[in-house]
Amino acid sequence: MLASVRIRGVVVPKFVIEREVPGAGSLSDAQLREISQKSVNVLKGMGPEIQWLHSYVTGDKVYCVYLAPDEATIQEHAKRVGLPANRVSAVRRLIDPTSAE
Repeated sequence: MLASVRIRGVVVPKFVIEREVPGAGSLSDAQLREISQKSVNVLKGMGPEIQWLHSYVTGDKVYCVYLAPDEATIQEHAKRVGLPANRVSAVRRLIDPTSAE
């Protein structure tokens, strides 16, 4: 079973995308804003079936969380933006501290 969200009556799976971006953690706010703007513009052109929720920037990688119907849609977005999608993983379950209760 995949972790998913219902959007307009349709169940959409959640994915984590690992992007290898050397020096990602050293990018300036302006550079990250530029990348983000390009991504959002591509998303608008692809329609509501794919949504970017948020990303985590580390030293040389960026981990992004998206809603999309399938991995192919994630890969198409990455291609259009010009960013790598080195690993795309479907989220199976979500746990947090309340899972221990």
